[in-house]
Amino acid sequence: MIKEITDLNFSEVLSEGKPLIVDFWAPWCGPCKMMHPVIDEIEKEYEGRLVVGKLNVDENDATCADYRIMSIPSILFFRDGKEVDRVVGACPKAQLQKHIDAIL
Repeated sequence: MIKEITDLNFSEVLSEGKPLIVDFWAPWCGPCKMMHPVIDEIEKEYEGRLVVGKLNVDENDATCADYRIMSIPSILFFRDGKEVDRVVGACPKAQLQKHIDAIL
């Protein structure tokens, strides 16, 4: 299940220690809408090995500022609670899988 991430629970999710990807998105963003089905597929394929989260940039200014989110969609990859990679903009599923496989 995709985890809804907010300013309030972000540090808690990071502290769980599992590999994590976070999709920074907004409801009005066309490329973000294009990525929704890809993110859903990733979550199903990596279930149990990876936490997949979504963070609405319009509602969570603090986390966006902390990670200097300037463009969306931005997908950040975390291992051991630290950001290790990011992809900015819409991209194919295969590209995301390469980044995910590198953190697993």
